[in-house]
Amino acid sequence: MDALDASKLLDEELYSRQLYVLGSPAMQRIQGARVLVSGLQGLGAEVAKNLVLMGVGSLTLHDPHPTCWSDLAAQFLLSEQDLERSRAEASQELLAQLNRAVQVVVHTGDITEDLLLDFQVVVLTAAKLEEQLKVGTLCHKHGVCFLAADTRGLVGQLFCDFGEDFTVQDPTEAEPLTAAIQHISQGSPGILTLRKGANTHYFRDGDLVTFSGIEGMVELNDCDPRSIHVREDGSLEIGDTTTFSRYLRGGAITEVKRPKTVRHKSLDTALLQPHVVAQSSQEVHHAHCLHQAFCALHKFQHLHGRPPQPWDPVDAETVVGLARDLEPLKRTEEEPLEEPLDEALVRTVALSSAGVLSPMVAMLGAVAAQEVLKAISRKFMPLDQWLYFDALDCLPEDGELLPSPEDCALRGSRYDGQIAVFGAGFQEKLRRQHYLLVGAGAIGCELLKVFALVGLGAGNSGGLTVVDMDHIERSNLSRQFLFRSQDVGRPKAEVAAAAARGLNPDLQVIPLTYPLDPTTEHIYGDNFFSRVDGVAAALDSFQARRYVAARCTHYLKPLLEAGTSGTWGSATVFMPHVTEAYRAPASAAASEDAPYPVCTVRYFPSTAEHTLQWARHEFEELFRLSAETINHHQQAHTSLADMDEPQTLTLLKPVLGVLRVRPQNWQDCVAWALGHWKLCFHYGIKQLLRHFPPNKVLEDGTPFWSGPKQCPQPLEFDTNQDTHLLYVLAAANLYAQMHGLPGSQDWTALRELLKLLPQPDPQQMAPIFASNLELASASAEFGPEQQKELNKALEVWSVGPPLKPLMFEKDDDSNFHVDFVVAAASLRCQNYGIPPVNRAQSKRIVGQIIPAIATTTAAVAGLLGLELYKVFHHLKWTSWDRLKVPAGQPERTLESLLAHLQEQHGLRVRILLHGSALLYAAGWSPEKQAQHLPLRVTELVQQLTGQAPAPGQRVLVLELSCEGDDEDTAFPPLHYEL
Repeated sequence: MDALDASKLLDEELYSRQLYVLGSPAMQRIQGARVLVSGLQGLGAEVAKNLVLMGVGSLTLHDPHPTCWSDLAAQFLLSEQDLERSRAEASQELLAQLNRAVQVVVHTGDITEDLLLDFQVVVLTAAKLEEQLKVGTLCHKHGVCFLAADTRGLVGQLFCDFGEDFTVQDPTEAEPLTAAIQHISQGSPGILTLRKGANTHYFRDGDLVTFSGIEGMVELNDCDPRSIHVREDGSLEIGDTTTFSRYLRGGAITEVKRPKTVRHKSLDTALLQPHVVAQSSQEVHHAHCLHQAFCALHKFQHLHGRPPQPWDPVDAETVVGLARDLEPLKRTEEEPLEEPLDEALVRTVALSSAGVLSPMVAMLGAVAAQEVLKAISRKFMPLDQWLYFDALDCLPEDGELLPSPEDCALRGSRYDGQIAVFGAGFQEKLRRQHYLLVGAGAIGCELLKVFALVGLGAGNSGGLTVVDMDHIERSNLSRQFLFRSQDVGRPKAEVAAAAARGLNPDLQVIPLTYPLDPTTEHIYGDNFFSRVDGVAAALDSFQARRYVAARCTHYLKPLLEAGTSGTWGSATVFMPHVTEAYRAPASAAASEDAPYPVCTVRYFPSTAEHTLQWARHEFEELFRLSAETINHHQQAHTSLADMDEPQTLTLLKPVLGVLRVRPQNWQDCVAWALGHWKLCFHYGIKQLLRHFPPNKVLEDGTPFWSGPKQCPQPLEFDTNQDTHLLYVLAAANLYAQMHGLPGSQDWTALRELLKLLPQPDPQQMAPIFASNLELASASAEFGPEQQKELNKALEVWSVGPPLKPLMFEKDDDSNFHVDFVVAAASLRCQNYGIPPVNRAQSKRIVGQIIPAIATTTAAVAGLLGLELYKVFHHLKWTSWDRLKVPAGQPERTLESLLAHLQEQHGLRVRILLHGSALLYAAGWSPEKQAQHLPLRVTELVQQLTGQAPAPGQRVLVLELSCEGDDEDTAFPPLHYEL
């Protein structure tokens, strides 16, 4: 079948974060695709939601079945008003609202062979096995990619069939490996040496590569892919270069990705030959037993016309018997798998299989949607047909705590699907909880959905508090599904809270727009955290994560934490004094805000990242800091000569540039931009080479310009070079914006104007680039006559209305901010022979943009929802870690506190501390004990520290050690609640 017209323009602002994961070619194929999703219970809704957010061209929904109460536990598109209404029709409009660029339609008839021919991908969810086999066979016959997905309680199954000859054009997420070239020899084979520090160990024998930016041996530039051989010393053999020109300098070698072919079996064959990829034989056996459990559940439904009843032991034993009687699985068509059936596993699956859980469908729906994208885009390797996932460890470990059939009976409640797995008592506990969600971005929205559907905080005594200080941007809409286009500019916390109430009217949710950081501890203090049972963090900064984790440790609150980057994600639980404390990944913690050395960035760059940091710094100095400095001078009525020098004059001289008066028109701005081009990429480089000549040798005989320190070359301005022209166009427009002058986007007119402008006078620019180089002494840079002339020019130039400081904005492609940085960095790369990165990569690096995609976000939120279940079942806080003063009773004395800990908890306290203040020590003399024991705890703390509890303080944190503990035991603190 033909895809939709994919030539329509890609909305790069909407899909900006997703483009960094998938790339433009894949996105073009995605927005031209037609997909059918059949089955709109919770799992189908999750698949559909993710596909709409990611921009498929057309999505057809199919599910004629009426909405029932148990659907509401996991299907976020449905409500009580939709009961008895077709699931597909009830879901259509809300799905369409997520992305108006996607055609969302409903098919009300049967699924026929002719219908299937209209789609590239067909997805069945929660379908009977007979339907899966029929549709799967037809799809395999006609080359339509087919997926079948299902969840039963706490287990999930996903099957993919992309045909017998499916080519994956781009098998990995990683960008093609690129490295800078040091030298290439002429010969057979030619030997290529990489620059010192390049990732030579990433290249492998047989890799295909191509070349770019080489000077001299230009025959290699943009050549057909060549196979390489990696030598022992890390150099590369690249084939015959005997007849090529002599290599001079520069250039990059880039990996060419090889397509891979995948061959899938049809479902009817794969049912008896399930190929499961796992890390151990035990995991393979576990997956095979889950496979048999699903087959037995299908068989049970076929025989009885219904699924097993919740936690019904008779039905469960019937399922075990059916699994036992199934035809043995096969390793090949002839060789059976001789594995014993794990009957206990099958029994547990059957007992808990009647329910549908929001976290389960969120996780598996995300994986299924990602497989759909792989089928459409031919990017990333697809599943090797079968995936099994179970979260049975969410059930209580103690068998006596498992729910009974009576506790799991249907109640005509929106939580019936969850009650069928965990019971009504568990549901009531969830409703009474009060959780704090920090971050209402992509993961935060998904978590709010999960919390609303599971009923967390939906009771009279429960609640959710959502904290986020940010406002909604248009780029958020492709992942943060609670937001709509009309919400752009509004506070995330407020919009997300209102949307969550729409998912579950019983939800008690409060939005707060104050940041959660050290400046707001008067808001998020003892009173606030005393009402919180747990915290979920969905933050994009490791600094913020560390702070929230520290707060949770201080207040003894469990922390559910998730994060993503592209197709990678994590979901983790941290329990104070039970699990390891939160620790940011070492690489992330080291690189989050760590700049490169200034000297390296300014004079000796060796990577594209160095040049981008330099270009970003140029933007700040030229278009923000200088304007702020001039404005400050005008407002204070001070002389520029009185300013802090030489730093201030160093900042202002490049802004003055070749002009001696304030710019009056577009031509003046272009003249300044051309002069600054010459300063940065020609005269400045020549000045550097006068200080460090190309042949300079260190005292030990080592060439100064060696290793990562590459000798630069000055550039000659050329209006026929697009990067040269883009720099002048962007710089001139930014200069004009700063001075309140009109700009221009006319490249042709700019070329003509540049031909008419006089070339900047090197003598006039000498003091500018001399000071900019910062290699001469301060006295040499700022001689009396030079400073007097400069001050006079600056005084004249600064007369006029205030300048407009420009704040760097990465998401507006029309403001020339990113254009300037990209062009400046690219020219710097040309100076130093560094392989440049493209515009998208530059924007990501400079803007510190985290690549993101809706499927990863939904998956980690689902996993975190499963961890929430575990917190409730497995968290065994001892009752002494929070000790509250009974209401209406006098405060405890130290003596009564020690007695309570011993009598109620068997703890004989040896040492008790508050901070550095020693409240009690078992080795004290009777006289000293007599002084301390009768005092009230707060009275004693005030006496020892000289400070009374602050107004509103609700907790004293007491550290203690007890008799019988090892010296190195870290005993959890006691929270003495006032």
